[in-house]
Amino acid sequence: MLRPPEGSDWVALTASPLRVDEAITWATTKGSGAVVSFLGVVRNHSEGREGVVGLTYEAYEQPARRAMIDIAAEARTRWPMLQRLVLWHRTGDLSLSEASVAAVVSAPHRREAFAAAQHCIDTLKASVPIWKREHWSGGSTWIECEHPDSAESRLDESA
Repeated sequence: MLRPPEGSDWVALTASPLRVDEAITWATTKGSGAVVSFLGVVRNHSEGREGVVGLTYEAYEQPARRAMIDIAAEARTRWPMLQRLVLWHRTGDLSLSEASVAAVVSAPHRREAFAAAQHCIDTLKASVPIWKREHWSGGSTWIECEHPDSAESRLDESA
């Protein structure tokens, strides 16, 4: 399982279930008046497809972790009052309702905590090299993600 870091940012890729209660407890400090958490979970449908039964996530671990650390650093630059920040993503096979990604941010006030948490999850989804394979009864396929280096993004840029 994940172990809390010495510093104020807890960034991890893991095959273990995400224990959000631990992330929230760790992120809560005496100076934080707001702790905002976002939890992405596996759902039973996606764009144009019903009957999803699970997902598989894969990542280039070193570049993905580095990108997540950079996201945390950027959030701290934009919102220097942040207390603690958690950014976790699962890898491996996940079933319906399992947590795949978590962002937890603490700050003295809710406005900054909400803004930083949204920035972290949106930036992670758009830029970290993590891929997902969607499974349904009768098959599976890799899903096009929001990565700037994806084929879809390259097509959009050339238009």
